[in-house]
Amino acid sequence: MKTSAKFWDGVAVKYAAQPVSDPDAYDQTLERVASYLKPTDRVLELGCGTGTTALRLAEHAGSVLATDYSGGMIAQAEAKMGVENVRFLQADVFSPDLQDGSFDVVMAFNLFHLVDKVDAAWARVHDLLAPGGLFITKSPCLGERSLGFKFGLLKRLIPVMQLVGKAPYVRFDTIADLDARTTRAGFEILETGNYPRRPPNHFVVARAV
Repeated sequence: MKTSAKFWDGVAVKYAAQPVSDPDAYDQTLERVASYLKPTDRVLELGCGTGTTALRLAEHAGSVLATDYSGGMIAQAEAKMGVENVRFLQADVFSPDLQDGSFDVVMAFNLFHLVDKVDAAWARVHDLLAPGGLFITKSPCLGERSLGFKFGLLKRLIPVMQLVGKAPYVRFDTIADLDARTTRAGFEILETGNYPRRPPNHFVVARAV
C-alpha cells in the first residue's frame, strides 16, 4: 500500500488522544454494523487504528481480529486490551497471515481512501470471506463535486503536504465510485448510507457472491 506506515506510526499517540470528530455519526455506524453481526461470527477489521471500534463491537461477535499495518497504532490498541475475544495484529489486507475464506465478516472504516491499490484490496477482501460473508465498510467521499471550494483546495494542498511528510496518500472517490467498486469486486450491496452526510462518509454493507 502506498500510504507510509511511518506516517501513521508518527501520529499514533496523538491520534489515540483525539476524541471522535462526529460522535452521532460514529454511534449510528456502530449501530448499523452491530445489527448484522452474530455471536458466532469470525470478524476481521482492517485498518483498526487504535482499536476503539473493534472493542466497541466485540460483544456482538464471536471473535474479532483487528489489524493495522502501523505498529504504532497497534501498540496504542493493545494498551486498551481487556476484551477476551479481540486480538490485535500488525498486518494489512494483503498479509499472508490472513487466510482465505476464514472470516464471516470483514470490516474497514475510514481506510480505503488511504489505499492506492484499492481494487486489488477489495478483491482480496472477497477472498478472505467465507461464502456469503459480509463486507462492511465506510469511506469519506472527498471527490463529490457538491463539496465545493474548500475540498477542491484540500485536493490541491495534499500533494504538497505529502512531500514534507505531513499527509498520507489520499484518494478522492465519489459515492458512485464506491458502489461501483463494490459490485465490480463480486459483492451484492445490501445497505448504504452516509454517516455523516457532509462530507459524505459512505457506508456500505455487501454480501460476497
